[in-house]
Amino acid sequence: MLLGAILHPDILRGLGTAGHGAKVLIADGNYPLATRSALTATRVYLNLAPGKVSVPDVLEAIISCTPIEAAEVMTPDDGSEPSIFSDFRRLLTSSTTAMPLQDGPIPLTVRSRWDFYDAARAQDVALAIVTGEQRVYANILLTIGVRDPHR
Repeated sequence: MLLGAILHPDILRGLGTAGHGAKVLIADGNYPLATRSALTATRVYLNLAPGKVSVPDVLEAIISCTPIEAAEVMTPDDGSEPSIFSDFRRLLTSSTTAMPLQDGPIPLTVRSRWDFYDAARAQDVALAIVTGEQRVYANILLTIGVRDPHR
């Protein structure tokens, strides 16, 4: 039996086959994963029921075992900031595996809806996970960093 924060075999396989620079998409329950994620990505459907398994739940598990160097989010056309972005910042700031490309916490790179969809369909997306998250624009695209050899 595994002891880590992640037990799901497909998520473990997706992370295990990804390397530095590969990306992980964590999407809300409204996200069109079948048409807006890379065809080569390991796809995981955690949307059991509305509200069951949230994006922050998955983000917390992923960052507990994977170095992250960058994060991209989808923003509404009106430029407003979805409330979930504060959850993303809190989790990325408190992570011991977050390794930003620059000093300080990992910033959220904001993309328009269509730019985000294009980024999520790129060949460097190794793992795509849809959740039961009900908040809209609750999608995040993580770039995997380098494992610190001293940890």
